[in-house]
Amino acid sequence: MKKRLINILFSKMMITAYIILFELFLIFLFVSFLSSISKLISLILKVFSVLMVIYVYNRNDNPSYKLAWTSVILALPTVGGVLYLLFGGKKVSKELRRIIARSNDDTKGIMLQEERLLEKLRRENIEAAKQANYLMKYAGYPCLSQTETTFIASGQQYYELMMEEIKKAEKFIFLEYFILEEGKMWNDILEVLCEKAKKGVDVRLIYDDVGCIVKLEDGYDAKINQMGIRCKVFNPIRARLAIQMNNRDHRKITVIDNKVGFTGGINLADEYMNIKEVYGHWRDQGIMLKGDAVASLTFMFLQFWDYGESVKSNFASYMTPYPGRDDGYVIPFSDAPTDDESVGQNVHLNIIHAAKEYIFIQTPYLILDNVVRDGLALASKNGVDVRIMVPYIPDKKLVNQVTKSNYEYLLESGVRIYEYTPGFVHAKTLISDDEFGVIGSINFDYRSYFLHFECGVWMYKSKAILDCRDDFLRTLDECHEITYQEYMKTNALVRILRSILNLFSPLL
Repeated sequence: MKKRLINILFSKMMITAYIILFELFLIFLFVSFLSSISKLISLILKVFSVLMVIYVYNRNDNPSYKLAWTSVILALPTVGGVLYLLFGGKKVSKELRRIIARSNDDTKGIMLQEERLLEKLRRENIEAAKQANYLMKYAGYPCLSQTETTFIASGQQYYELMMEEIKKAEKFIFLEYFILEEGKMWNDILEVLCEKAKKGVDVRLIYDDVGCIVKLEDGYDAKINQMGIRCKVFNPIRARLAIQMNNRDHRKITVIDNKVGFTGGINLADEYMNIKEVYGHWRDQGIMLKGDAVASLTFMFLQFWDYGESVKSNFASYMTPYPGRDDGYVIPFSDAPTDDESVGQNVHLNIIHAAKEYIFIQTPYLILDNVVRDGLALASKNGVDVRIMVPYIPDKKLVNQVTKSNYEYLLESGVRIYEYTPGFVHAKTLISDDEFGVIGSINFDYRSYFLHFECGVWMYKSKAILDCRDDFLRTLDECHEITYQEYMKTNALVRILRSILNLFSPLL
């Protein structure tokens, strides 16, 4: 126990945290010192903070984000404005924006919409066509058919299907994950990847540095490269005050030969298969695609791989078409914090606003701004059966209190909330009316909507939607439904704490 504590205290993550906290302390000390030695400087800093509040209020930012920063600046009038300059404003570094914008320009015209298919969709359902049009115009991903969708109900099933498919690989295997951790799941997959690499298959891996900082040893990417697998670490964490440390690659993607693709909420670590128990039973889900729409996942990965590369990928050589069985309409899409378009949130909102009969949601976090919260409440008030499944056992206790802070308003509006009593819900799904669905990496929270790189699969009239619906309804028997009366019995001090946390939720 003592050795483990020492390892944690002196880990890369903790050392980075110590340095950043020390830098913050020095800034706070310096600003406080200046304001103490001169009333004029103190006045200037306070006036500057007021100007920052006016500036924040007039920015084209999410209202919850603006409110949180305004509260911080007003609570700390001497240093608040300085803190906003360091951590507020544009939440993505100019360098990262420039690299990604250039890469996007290089890949324009590769993913194109077949107008005949979109016209066919318009004739079937104008609402579905509107949603597809949005994703093509603002995310750059076309609506496709001839794609078989397979709903994946657990991490164990995800592992089994992935192992089965990567063993068939002949040309390439691309993997991009927020979390990897050595254990049965990742080690078994890695063994097959190494075998394939030795046979000349192009195997590439991207993993996020923050997601893996306590999971993998420092320099793990070099170890993987020595195995013949091309490996990159996304946005390596540095011990410096840099806001881009907030922008993480939260996507989960596997693509094999442009024939088969996987995505969802499942990372490659043993808790996702329930081999290792961390927060009770881990409930997670994903989707497997076979057919035309896999090309969008291939494109998604290669575009990300090419960020900062001097030699760009030959996309055409990787995107050989393999039409699948017709299973409705499918749009794999990605969302990035490097533009001003909140694609993930808008995809959710489009489905919520279009719902007529029901909306079923699974999410580990329910950290909502007014737009999504009011959308769900209004749908319920209109008579739509809105049900949300969240964890009973949380992974982050403070964040879970923010989730609970949204209960009162939603319950009062008729939304039904269920806590999954066996453990933790990590699935990220939204389905509606047996017609629309999204399965991917996007949580119902501020980070997923505005700070992280995310991905998902939008579907209309696909079999995976019905399978997800049936699984959701079966699982309600394992949940505890929170009633409005029960929630109102919560201790008043706890509810006050939740309200305060909710105010600052965009900054958590």
